[in-house]
Amino acid sequence: MTSITQHIAGSGHAPDADLEPDLLTERARVTWTSGDFGRIAKGYQRGAAEFIERLRLLPGEPVLDVACGTGNLTLPAARTGATVAGVDIAPNLIAQAQANASGEGLPVVFEVGDAERLRYADATFRTVVTMFGAMFAPRPERAAAELLRVTRPRGRIAMANWTPTGFVGEMLKATVRFVPSPGGVPSPLLWGTEEAVRERLGGGCTSIAFERRLITFEYPFGPAEVVEYFRLWYGPTLRAFAALDEAGRDGLRAELERLWTDRNEATDGTTLVRSEYLEVVAVVR
Repeated sequence: MTSITQHIAGSGHAPDADLEPDLLTERARVTWTSGDFGRIAKGYQRGAAEFIERLRLLPGEPVLDVACGTGNLTLPAARTGATVAGVDIAPNLIAQAQANASGEGLPVVFEVGDAERLRYADATFRTVVTMFGAMFAPRPERAAAELLRVTRPRGRIAMANWTPTGFVGEMLKATVRFVPSPGGVPSPLLWGTEEAVRERLGGGCTSIAFERRLITFEYPFGPAEVVEYFRLWYGPTLRAFAALDEAGRDGLRAELERLWTDRNEATDGTTLVRSEYLEVVAVVR
C-alpha cells in the first residue's frame, strides 16, 4: 500500500489543505457523524457492489473512494485486488470502514479527510469513485476540482448521484422545505443532472458518460417504521428533526411517511422502494 500512502500530504496536495476546517465543513462533519450511517448504507450494499463491478477494476489499480462512509464501494473495490484508499469527513464512519475491511482481511488505507481538500498528490489514482458522497460537499466547485486533481490523465472519475426526480431526491427536497440549507450552498441534487456534471467536470475531461440507474432499499418493516429508522440513524434526517419544533417534526414525519408509502412496492407489510441515481463515468484529460 506504500504506492498510496507515500502520496498522502505529498508536494502536490490541495492548496490550503492544512487550514483549520471552516463552518460549512464542520456542519457537514456534524451531520454525518450523527446517527449511524452504517445502518443506512447496508440498505444498498448490493447496488454499490454492482457499481464497482461495472468498472472492471484491475489488480493493483490505484483507486480512491471519496466520502467512503463505511466502505460500500471501498470493500468491493479492494476485493478485486485493486490498491484502494478511502477518505471520509466522519471519524466514526472511517472507524466502521476500517473494522469492516479488517474483518475481511482487506488492506485498505482509510483516513479522515475532506472531499474539498484531499491530502493526496496530483494524479495519484487511476480511478476515483464516490457514491452518494462527494455530491454532499457544500462547495461543489472545490470537490470537482479535487476529484480532477487527484486522478491521473486518462484515468476515470465514477460517481453515483441522487437525481432530483428520484425517490431520495424527493425525500431530500421535502426535508429542505422544512429545514432550509445554509444560504449560498447549492442543492446537492444538482450533481444528479447532466448539465451540472458537465459544467463542473467537463473542462478537465475528454468524455463523460451518463446512465440513469435504480438502487433498491428493502426493509423488513413498514414505511412509518422506515421513517423512524431514518430519523434515528440517517444524519441529515436526524439533524432536520432536531432543528424543528413539535409541529414541524409532525409535518416532516407526515411528509416522509407519505413518500415512503406512495413509492412502496411491497404488499406484505415490509418496504421496498427503488430510487433513481445518475451514474457518471468521466475520463480525465
